[in-house]
Amino acid sequence: MAYRLSIYIFGMFVNFFGVALIINATLGAGFWTAMFVGLSDQFGLTVGFWYAAAQLLFIFVNGWLMKQAPEWRALLPLVLESLILDFWLEVVFRNLDMSTAPFMSQGVMLLFGVAFTALGVAIYILPQLPRAPVDQLFLVVAEKFNLSLRVSQTLIAISTSTVALIIGGPVGLGTLAGVLFLGTFIQFFYGYTYRLYYQVHPQYKERFEPYYY
Repeated sequence: MAYRLSIYIFGMFVNFFGVALIINATLGAGFWTAMFVGLSDQFGLTVGFWYAAAQLLFIFVNGWLMKQAPEWRALLPLVLESLILDFWLEVVFRNLDMSTAPFMSQGVMLLFGVAFTALGVAIYILPQLPRAPVDQLFLVVAEKFNLSLRVSQTLIAISTSTVALIIGGPVGLGTLAGVLFLGTFIQFFYGYTYRLYYQVHPQYKERFEPYYY
């Protein structure tokens, strides 16, 4: 269990390191963030409220798709994720300001952000521990409809970005990069991290089925 938990938390740190890079690149919000900002602008209340409301909704959506009871444990990662994201944004990158940096530097940071976000997700899903509802959603869709992680994540990214664009969310290059590359990068990294993970503890391989790659 200690091995699984350490991989789980390590994956979260890598994931939100990437998210922090995307945010600091200042080239547009990720597709989920863009939608939540758009909802806040259109209907009031805070971005945090819409983020929490969406997470709660997806607990029921995921349970309905899998024909099982809602997994309330999925709320637990939200606490860890918020603390880890604040660690990167408010401690490590607190004094970083890329808003006036050359576009090339911002673009490189954005691409690195997408890559690290995808690597973190690929690591974080391996131990089969509770995941945040928005992370669980693309895994549920992949399993339910027999899709690869790349296709599932990309479909959700396109749908979310479209809603964000319609309601006036801050869609930009950061959003486009997530749509185009995040699913592909998750698929790529998962193929490698899956093999490495089960080389260390092969007994888990018999208990957990891999996602399609």
